[in-house]
Amino acid sequence: MRGLLIINPQATSTSENGADLVTRSLTGLVDLEVAYTRYRGHARELAAAADHDVVIVFGGDGAVNEVVNGLMDRRGSSAASIPALATIPGGGGNVFARALGLPASPSAAIVRIGDLLASGSYRTIGLALAGDRYFTFSAGLGMDAEVVRDVEDQRARGRRESQALFVRTIVRRYYAGTDRRRPALTLERDGEPPMTGLFMILLTNSAPWTYFRGRPLLPRPDPDFSSGLDVLALSRLKIGDILSAIGQMMCTLNRHRAPHGKHVLTMHRLDAVTIRCVRPTAFHVDGEYLGEIESVKFQFVPQVLRVVAPPVA
Repeated sequence: MRGLLIINPQATSTSENGADLVTRSLTGLVDLEVAYTRYRGHARELAAAADHDVVIVFGGDGAVNEVVNGLMDRRGSSAASIPALATIPGGGGNVFARALGLPASPSAAIVRIGDLLASGSYRTIGLALAGDRYFTFSAGLGMDAEVVRDVEDQRARGRRESQALFVRTIVRRYYAGTDRRRPALTLERDGEPPMTGLFMILLTNSAPWTYFRGRPLLPRPDPDFSSGLDVLALSRLKIGDILSAIGQMMCTLNRHRAPHGKHVLTMHRLDAVTIRCVRPTAFHVDGEYLGEIESVKFQFVPQVLRVVAPPVA
């Protein structure tokens, strides 16, 4: 088996020792080629050109997203003809790897990935498409994306990514940045009346939106990667509405139902949805800020990517 190991040296949890450990652990299981990313978009280029059986990413969700898009650049062939994807957590969130059932610890994940490669354990999952950009677990418009942008700016100035940094940024953005008076978003579906007056919209590819202190925040119960897009939107942006939605997504006693409330909108198992904005609005996919947009169409693409992952329980 031939493998390409792509390492993002700028990711939160990657290190020279960690890269050496990955390489040593996989030697003997995979005929391994190693490449380090040098700039944004480099991982996508490497994946698009990979002539290997498996592409292994050691980095965060941003690096994984780039690799996924590089693999999907080759779409036109069957999923089986595209290299499989293996992920070793090296970032701050690592949502996709954990949603696949892999350990959050890089060292534990390395051992697990090695075992899965040795046993040939693969799954084929669906992805979501936002315009022409694939994503693995979530996208957001509005305050969610504004927070992602602010965190990226702080990381560029040398701040280390952490959950505490996200919490502080959310509070600062809520009280001193985001527009809480003029809703900008409208959600449209074929054959349905448009839903207007929305402040923030989260879309998930049937996976957690994110993790907080090890707990998944679930926009719908029992997520997987095969059943379509899920939407959570807020028609009012007050701190109580935000905390209520987050609390419901975290609560282990509430896993049988989606978040609900007078100002909470949820929809599940969608094939496609379009978001329009009355003014340019912040937008992200998989925690990567993509700028401000005025409209974007989301689509679910089933059974399109092979991943090295434990079987679904």
